[in-house]
Amino acid sequence: MQIPHDLDLVALTEDHPTTHFETGEPIVLRKGQIGTVVMEYGDHAVEVEFSSSDGATFAMETLNVDCLLLLHDELLQTA
Repeated sequence: MQIPHDLDLVALTEDHPTTHFETGEPIVLRKGQIGTVVMEYGDHAVEVEFSSSDGATFAMETLNVDCLLLLHDELLQTA
């Protein structure tokens, strides 16, 4: 498993109930929801910002890396 780092894009591998970042209303981040890593907490957890396409943040969550899929937009070189 690759560990995500700051500014990496990740996707949830399972649904995650939480509250809206600004309103505090209950929401569910669905499997496949894409977010950006904004802080690393060792090898096991990261802070992820989830935002709309216009940049409005709707959730900030500390998540275990086991429930995230690291996304790639470049060709990965193999050794």
